[in-house]
Amino acid sequence: MLTRSAAVAVAVAVPFYLEGFWLQAGLFAMSAAVGAIGLNLLTGATGQLSMGHAFFLAVGAYCYVHLSAEPEGGLGGLGLPTPLAAVLAVLAAGVAGGVFSPIAGRLKGAYLGIATLALIFLGQHVLFNATPVTGGYNGRPVPPMELFGFVFADSPALVVARVPFGALERLWFLGLAVLVCAAVFARGVLAGRPGRAMNTIRDHEIAAGVMGVPVARYRAGVFVLSSMYGGLAGVLLALAFQRTVPEYFGLLLSLDYLAMIVIGGLGSVAGAVAGAVFVSMLPQLLTRYGDALPLVAQPGSGGVSPAEAARILYGAAVVAVVLFLPGGLLGLAGRLRPRPARSTSSVRRTSPADPARPADPAGPDRRAVPAAETGRAGKPGKPEKSDRTSFKTSLNPSPDD
Repeated sequence: MLTRSAAVAVAVAVPFYLEGFWLQAGLFAMSAAVGAIGLNLLTGATGQLSMGHAFFLAVGAYCYVHLSAEPEGGLGGLGLPTPLAAVLAVLAAGVAGGVFSPIAGRLKGAYLGIATLALIFLGQHVLFNATPVTGGYNGRPVPPMELFGFVFADSPALVVARVPFGALERLWFLGLAVLVCAAVFARGVLAGRPGRAMNTIRDHEIAAGVMGVPVARYRAGVFVLSSMYGGLAGVLLALAFQRTVPEYFGLLLSLDYLAMIVIGGLGSVAGAVAGAVFVSMLPQLLTRYGDALPLVAQPGSGGVSPAEAARILYGAAVVAVVLFLPGGLLGLAGRLRPRPARSTSSVRRTSPADPARPADPAGPDRRAVPAAETGRAGKPGKPEKSDRTSFKTSLNPSPDD
């Protein structure tokens, strides 16, 4: 409880002390963590490989923009309230996953990965060509979230404790609340009966079917749930970017999400969050401090760009995790955590004078055990040889008897 309270206090105090770069990087990490939790439910907990997670982020982001924006300059929009638009965007991502769920319920492994890979190419074609909805190659601006009259934008001006709160500071608390709710819900799913069924399907599919688990139904349901997590991450990502660009939602983004759950730790909510923070923050750190690092240059200068260097580094991290750390960053943290020493004083040795030990009813002057019961060595339960012979004779009497 003390650790969690300290983490919450630090998360609340961050917008008061950090600059805009770190706040925006944190928002990207939060949105990535939400999407990684959803993919970890599908791949880490159920064992279903998905290469099309970026498609559902695009569905969530663009549905939110189209539903909340006003028609302007050849771009369509419905002008709905932004909270309603966000909820409908998440549901739209779930519907898109539901349309694909019959395939997800019957395929597994590499076959499902190849099938979901088709969603990426389909999504890219639609995003680049459906100009009235997506804005084409240039994308379109994202309307700010407005919740109960409070606008998550730079205006109107807001000052809290002499700190001006702009769009990034306001979105920080919104992203933090969304991430906490998404993590708590996912942990509840994994800790309950659905989580046990998902783990059984991942480890022993035939045994799960024999025990009465509807394997195809669970696979389809988890795929829909993972799609909704992707849509929610897309909405949060659009609010943080403040502009949607079709090129961003490509194959590389899906590979990034697979790297997140592998590096962080498969099948764990905390591992998904840790992997998302690592993968999403690394390119931005290399971009900011690339001048001080060897072999890293600005894009277009002829050297290795920060994005390429980041992919090389977390590609090496994936290999290292697979070979040496099967539990990912979460498993490494468990190994490094100090364990309390076992106390030998907990083992209680009772003596004859110990009041907790029941008293001998025979008292201190116990009667001697006969030699026939003790045997030659004086140990009870081993009779003498003559006694064994007489016992055998009594079992097999002679003909004279």
